[in-house]
Amino acid sequence: MTISPLPIAQSKSPVCVLPAMACRHGLVAGATGTGKTVSLQSLAESFSRIGVPCFLADVKGDLSGAGAAGGGNAKIDARVKELKLTDWTAEACPAVFWDVFGEKGHPVRATVSEMGPLLLGRLLNLNDTQAGVLSVVFKVADEEGLLLLDLKDLRAALQYVADNAAKFKTTHGNVSAASVGSIQRGLLALSEQGGEKLFGEPALDLDDMIQTDAKGRGVVNVLAADKLMLAPKMYATTLLWILSELYERLPEAGDLEKPKLAFFFDEAHLLFSDAPAALVEKIEQIVRLVRSKGVSVWFITQNPLDVPEKVLGQLGHKVQHALRAFTPLDQKAVRAAARTFRANKGVDVEKAITELGVGEALISVLDAQGSPTPVERAFVLPPRSRVGALTDAERAALVAASPLFGHYEKAVDRESAHEILAKRAAAAVAAAPAAQAPAPARRGGDDMLSAVAKSAARAAASQIGRSLVRGLMGSLLGGSSKRRLF
Repeated sequence: MTISPLPIAQSKSPVCVLPAMACRHGLVAGATGTGKTVSLQSLAESFSRIGVPCFLADVKGDLSGAGAAGGGNAKIDARVKELKLTDWTAEACPAVFWDVFGEKGHPVRATVSEMGPLLLGRLLNLNDTQAGVLSVVFKVADEEGLLLLDLKDLRAALQYVADNAAKFKTTHGNVSAASVGSIQRGLLALSEQGGEKLFGEPALDLDDMIQTDAKGRGVVNVLAADKLMLAPKMYATTLLWILSELYERLPEAGDLEKPKLAFFFDEAHLLFSDAPAALVEKIEQIVRLVRSKGVSVWFITQNPLDVPEKVLGQLGHKVQHALRAFTPLDQKAVRAAARTFRANKGVDVEKAITELGVGEALISVLDAQGSPTPVERAFVLPPRSRVGALTDAERAALVAASPLFGHYEKAVDRESAHEILAKRAAAAVAAAPAAQAPAPARRGGDDMLSAVAKSAARAAASQIGRSLVRGLMGSLLGGSSKRRLF
């Protein structure tokens, strides 16, 4: 069945995205107050109507309105009349709400092992040496079957590696006390930002986000991010983890008639701000390759210059709202944005960028051959769902009515690194007194070789016991949380 083009804006004629080209990535940019958030909501609705699930982060708290029918908004009604949208009807999206803190939606959790050392290093703001130590901890945990599920697992494994640094030095590299201390301080800071909520089980199953409703509309997944945004690196890392998990788990899809998922990354500048080169390289790789898995990624940011050139070059669809040109840097951004569009004789792009009204944008999409269309000045179609936040009662009712309700709400704390290391330490402590006790007298006595062997065994058991006790105490004093390795 042929899918009709996806209308996203209105100029002299409708501006549409071809569903087969919608698998390519996009950019929504513009200064504060120019209409980016409403454009994001409208785009998500359009994808949903053709059966494409969406994921979007609600950084200001007002995208929750996607879960309720619109109407009664004077500005929206005026825009519908102005654009002569005769088929526009108020309609709610099939919305599912998520929240890392579990307050405004289903809890979103990841295991420490799923997050991996690279993203965790970014989250903890580690330097290269400290990140290397963290990688050693992951490697040792993998080799010894220590599941890293939550933060207390990571603390316990970190302390275990630190206490046995000499043992691992020749095989894994040096583990300095200074680096371990920095990581522990980073974990403490992360906990204070609410990181304990992010790590644990049940971990998010991405299949639960890639769903359609009984009418065939794609589910719009809304992540409450107003509180999460207070910790910008935690926000950016959480979204990048979800995107990287999509890349890792989804099979190759080839050319599809429409995307499997549209992923909207709001406040995208936070993803690249102060990111180490290795992480930027990983982001570029994910963005380049995730399209083959059927995921369309849209970056939403104030300034196109916030996005690295290698990533920006992969964003074929562009919705450019107004930019300000008050400073030389602003003027540079305007010129840079103008150069990314295919010229249209009827549009002075550089001049128009500073003149666009609220909800108005310069738009270029990809044609059937994958080439950018000439830029058009157009109004983004107004959302059919509510513009503005749901009430707490409305949101709570939708969460309770979700088929997922009850699955993620209760955290599970199964045996993992923290418990395993604690049991090892307890067993070593229990074995130590017996090993140290004098052997009962034997008729004839032991020969000298046997005595030496027993003495060595007692010493070894005693040393192992002390080492593990130190590791146990360090983990117990280091904090709480837990996580899985695979």
